[in-house]
Amino acid sequence: MIPQFPNVNFIGNKEKIAAWITSFFPPDAKSIFDAFAGGNSISYQSKLAGLQVFSNDILRINYMISKALIENKSERLSMKDIDIIFTGEPVKGFMYENYANVFFFPEECMQLDLYRENIEKLSSDYKKAIAFSLLRRSMIRKMPYSRFNLNWEQITQLRDEQYSYEKYQRKRAYHNKSFKKHFLENFLEYNCAVFDNEKENKAFNEDVFEVLEKVEADIVYLDPPYTGTMNNYFGFYGLIDEYILSEKKQPFEHHFMDKKTAIQLFDTLFSKLKKYKYWFLSYNNSSFPTKE
Repeated sequence: MIPQFPNVNFIGNKEKIAAWITSFFPPDAKSIFDAFAGGNSISYQSKLAGLQVFSNDILRINYMISKALIENKSERLSMKDIDIIFTGEPVKGFMYENYANVFFFPEECMQLDLYRENIEKLSSDYKKAIAFSLLRRSMIRKMPYSRFNLNWEQITQLRDEQYSYEKYQRKRAYHNKSFKKHFLENFLEYNCAVFDNEKENKAFNEDVFEVLEKVEADIVYLDPPYTGTMNNYFGFYGLIDEYILSEKKQPFEHHFMDKKTAIQLFDTLFSKLKKYKYWFLSYNNSSFPTKE
């Protein structure tokens, strides 16, 4: 059975066109560096194609997805692991202290704090990465619009199933399913996505300008945030990084959001690609600067 890329709910992910994009990769290429991996759909499709994959993203949670599905060859979560994650009473930790009635209800934050403690009890970094990837999916599914840049009033309003039905003719009951319910609904899909392509694949969690010169690969694939579009990835997902690290984080320095610095960022980016034989760039027609 051919492994399948799981649902990740990542804004800008290319899972629907990943096979089409990778079909343009030259046949003599043996390796790829996915420098802005995001939800990892291109890294995963490249792994399926038999390439050695180097995957990088500055978001810690995207690194966890890459660790779980790109670098990982064989480790999966067992039912024993799931018991470890979900055993115990909710605790008042980082999420409760910082984000109760901000993104989740207090009891939900306490549940997340318990799961965060329990994930550290798992026996390997790959199992921890799968668990974080699944909890990310669970948190995203409970969040209206699947991103963490709404205020609490909007969140509670959109999680009200009666309001949602009157406004959108949909109750969106999945917003009110438990984290555990979402986790269990998706863990087989994530487990089945783990496979070995007989290459030594590697995940990185670094600023792109720091890592480009460290990696040796035939192809460099670039899918940076599209300047001038909805591209505030720290605003969308930075909360999950804070959850993993149990500390407040600052937005990225090189975020590609500001038109005043975008051209300089691209100039610096391209200046570091000399050793890569093939360059691929995904871009948006509405982005700044223009393709020309």
